[in-house]
Amino acid sequence: MAYVLGVIGGSGLYQLPGVKTRERKVRTPFGAPSDAIREATVAGTRVLFLPRHGASHQLSPSSVPYRANVWALKSLGATHVLSVSAVGSLREEVAPGHVVIPDQFIDQTAGRASTFFDKGVVAHVSMADPVCPILAASVGDAARATGATVHAGGTYVCIEGPRFSTRAESHLFRQWGASVIGMTNVPECFLAREAELPYATLALATDYDCWRPHDQVDVTDILAVLHANVSRAQDVIVRLAAALPDVSASPAAGALQYAIITKAAAVTPALRRRYALLAGDALPRKRAAKR
Repeated sequence: MAYVLGVIGGSGLYQLPGVKTRERKVRTPFGAPSDAIREATVAGTRVLFLPRHGASHQLSPSSVPYRANVWALKSLGATHVLSVSAVGSLREEVAPGHVVIPDQFIDQTAGRASTFFDKGVVAHVSMADPVCPILAASVGDAARATGATVHAGGTYVCIEGPRFSTRAESHLFRQWGASVIGMTNVPECFLAREAELPYATLALATDYDCWRPHDQVDVTDILAVLHANVSRAQDVIVRLAAALPDVSASPAAGALQYAIITKAAAVTPALRRRYALLAGDALPRKRAAKR
């Protein structure tokens, strides 16, 4: 099986030196993705780049069409999904410029569509461990190979945004044991699991949030650190594309097998078409009548 790496992140990530991309425009049952997907061959692997906020960064975290984005990557054949995300650090040991590979998420968003199964079909998908440990390990290896300081594991708390957290909130999230704070990986990570796509995050720490005395989040400082890390993130993508792991044992594999509880009689042809890409054989079917 040929692996295909889907990368969701900033628009600059797909501008790899010497790599030509072509645009793929996708229509989904959940509206249009954030932007056209850029397809390229990197280290012999087909890679799909999706600018999460749009090519001109015109979409706020609350406005990102997360369902359309994940569905579009799945429809183009993605077998692995890497999220590249800027985050604030909630731990002294995670300094700006460091890389974190989270293995857990806390959802503090509000009003975002967090499931594909919103019409006529109900699926209860396990999210106990939302990150694929196999893919996460490979992302960590690729990041270390670039010389980055990598923190494997940790909890990413996702806030609604676009505002940054208050000091009280920042201290609260630290008490919860969170390592980093961001605005975009939820519901992205949950939707990837519903789509049975192994998912991992390359979290680039840009600042210390506002929990330290006299610190506050400054967009100018964040952008400076983020721009300095673009080449590193590109390097990680190239290294990961060259050594994508076998994820057949990922918790994402078969995530829908026993999750759909809707009876076959309620799954109309229209619903079957709507969910065919995601659920496929997991959708219940009526038994043939006995002769």
